[in-house]
Amino acid sequence: MAEPQRLTATPDQRRVLRRAWPHMRPERRGIALALLAGAAATATTVAVPAVIGEGVDQILQRDRAGLFTAVAALTVLALLRLVLFRRSELLLIAVGERVVRSLRDLAVTRLSRAPLRFLEAHPSGDLLRRTTTEIADLANFVRGQLPDVLTVGAYLLFTTVLLLTYSPLLTIALALVFVPAIVTVVRLFKKAANPAFAAEAAAAGTVAATYRELVQSREMLRTGGGTAFWRERFLADNERRYRAARRSQRSLFLISLARIVQSLTTAVLLLVGGWLAARGSISVGTVVVFILATRQLFDSATQASNLVGQVQVSLVGLARLLDLLTTTAPRPALHAPRQAPDDAPAGPVTAERGVLEVEDLHYSYVAGTEVLGGVSVRVEPGERVGLVGPTGSGKTTLAKLMTGLYAPDSGAVRYDGHDLTALDPAELRRRIVLVPQRVHLIEGTLLDNLRLVPGDPGEPRIAEAVDRLGLADWVRTLDRGLHTDLGRGTGRLSAGELQLIGLVRAALLDPAVLVLDEATADIDPETARTLETAIDTLRADRTLIVIAHREATIKRLPRVIRLDENALLAHN
Repeated sequence: MAEPQRLTATPDQRRVLRRAWPHMRPERRGIALALLAGAAATATTVAVPAVIGEGVDQILQRDRAGLFTAVAALTVLALLRLVLFRRSELLLIAVGERVVRSLRDLAVTRLSRAPLRFLEAHPSGDLLRRTTTEIADLANFVRGQLPDVLTVGAYLLFTTVLLLTYSPLLTIALALVFVPAIVTVVRLFKKAANPAFAAEAAAAGTVAATYRELVQSREMLRTGGGTAFWRERFLADNERRYRAARRSQRSLFLISLARIVQSLTTAVLLLVGGWLAARGSISVGTVVVFILATRQLFDSATQASNLVGQVQVSLVGLARLLDLLTTTAPRPALHAPRQAPDDAPAGPVTAERGVLEVEDLHYSYVAGTEVLGGVSVRVEPGERVGLVGPTGSGKTTLAKLMTGLYAPDSGAVRYDGHDLTALDPAELRRRIVLVPQRVHLIEGTLLDNLRLVPGDPGEPRIAEAVDRLGLADWVRTLDRGLHTDLGRGTGRLSAGELQLIGLVRAALLDPAVLVLDEATADIDPETARTLETAIDTLRADRTLIVIAHREATIKRLPRVIRLDENALLAHN
């Protein structure tokens, strides 16, 4: 059995930016301009200590003209800094937002095209967090912290160059005291922070998944008395997230050791600089330059320590997003673009009405335990077939295989002689449609929900389909007919009415093969009769496969296929 690709709860955070570069490459020109503007702005800030140091030397030399020149230079630098930093920030935010938008679009596209087995194998809360919360966190980082991160990095580089220019000896003294200590602090932080922040993100995903399950199961939990159990589970997941968050905060405490390093470095600079100035090796202005420059350097280091947490959270979120994009990337064997002329479809063109064949089908959710073993069946065009069997016999699994939502472990499903895996997705969906037992709605009107099919049908076409299925009377019973607002959930409609919506959607597609999964299960007899009548009005040449338990539904079908213990038993 080919196991579905699985996401990693705590993906590798190494070389995250390098792995993200392909997604940033289209914006490389904008990135370069933003970095250049940022570097120029930072250079104006780095030059300030040098100008002040020169002004101190001019004061000591009683050179009034030189002092006025230094003051004028400081004024120009302040204005340039204001303009350049603002321009750099705007450029960087604009580029960052475009990258985040493309990542969000790509994530939604990949998830919409991911195999059903992949979606079913992961908690919906975790998928939701990766494609919403963590992308939103990344966008907030781009707006708020990324400009500061790049400024700090540029300042560290330019300040080092400036200090080397003024006094290599004093710079070496600074490096000997500051660099080993700060590197040790950063290493300790990274060692503790990488697993801590990854664990916190994974724990947050678990909490989101648990909460979503809790909301979806609210009716069952209330009526079945399971609220206490789920509350305990949610509290336990939330406690694990709390402990993970505390671990992350403890790792952030390590970075605060940088302040001690800064104080020691300043003391050493004053001692060594004063000694060199007393000997005449350097000027007093040079000592001033070092003190001011290192003060700004330490301020940048403090700012960096405050940004480290946000950077780590963003890197973890980016790593989890890249994990999703990599895992859901099209596989060449299944999704490689087919070579075809520009005016030709991407795959085989099938007949408007064709034979549906299932040959020696094997399928497993778990290795070693087959849900379907060696099933074979042939359904002729226009046949109306019932698929029955006890719970757990594999009826819904077979329906998903027959509609191409699952790929078999072995065997084949063919329509009009073509394997479903070889058909272009648009061609497949045009020919074979499944109406699931649970029909999903979006927030909006009934009309909005009926338009969730390819081609974006207008109201006249939808009204015609409703009338053709004999459902016009049902629509008129609603407050505003097709324009009735269904709200955020399915509470306004019964289970049977949801199936009616699914049936109208299928009729708008006019597929060759329509599969109804438990369409009349758990609904009242009157709605069931309405639904069965609507099914009977479908075009006579359409192949209809109905998974059913209701005896009345089964009797309406001329042919019944029975499944028991994962295998096809009998045809009636």
